[in-house]
Amino acid sequence: MSEYTEDYLLNKRVKVFQPKDGYRASIDAVFLSAMVNADKVKGGEKILDVGSGTGAVSLCLAYRLAAKNVQIAGLDIQQDLVDLSNRSASANGFASFLTYQKTDIRQKICLLPASFDIVVTNPPYSDHDMPSPKLGKQLAHNHQNFDLAGWLKFCLKMLRPKGEIFLINRAEALNEILSVMHNRAGDIQILPLYSKHGQNAKRIIVNGKKGSRGITKILPPLYTHNEDGTYTNEAEKILRQAKSCFDI
Repeated sequence: MSEYTEDYLLNKRVKVFQPKDGYRASIDAVFLSAMVNADKVKGGEKILDVGSGTGAVSLCLAYRLAAKNVQIAGLDIQQDLVDLSNRSASANGFASFLTYQKTDIRQKICLLPASFDIVVTNPPYSDHDMPSPKLGKQLAHNHQNFDLAGWLKFCLKMLRPKGEIFLINRAEALNEILSVMHNRAGDIQILPLYSKHGQNAKRIIVNGKKGSRGITKILPPLYTHNEDGTYTNEAEKILRQAKSCFDI
């Protein structure tokens, strides 16, 4: 295993092990996990984290859903990240209901389609950016012989009917995301994330329900930083107080 660091999320409520020189989680993962409304998650539901990386999204979910008796699985193509994520799950006391496995979703996998109630995913953001010279970052940030549409179709395939997908990506990917969801998912909610007032949204979080024909809604924007670079009150509640996007 490569060198790693011990870091924390949610104001030290969650410990996460991460490569010292490789892919490391960003606040995107925490914001994505906060889009899942814990009050609406039922006991015994199954959750899948596709492209789990260091496990940040599912670790935050595990913290907020620990009393719900859910089962959470994470999939990632990098064995070292899978090993670190499982170590993080154990360190936080989540190992009984949160596990990670090495999986290449471009290949046939052992999980049954339509078997999950919720899928969360933070896909690679680009097909065309200059790849990082570090393989770990390259695999995490750039699609490898697989595009965003294929990634999202896999996620939707794993959902049961009326199951929900939650994903975060660049704002400019919205057209492609909605194109994939057309006739596959409805009741879509779009949360634009802005770094500061007066700037364009850099990220969007999208939530949809498989097989639904409900209308698409654009939610009020979430601003992450004040002009002085500090986090906004709303962002602080999510990042430090473990609140969901619906509790701020």
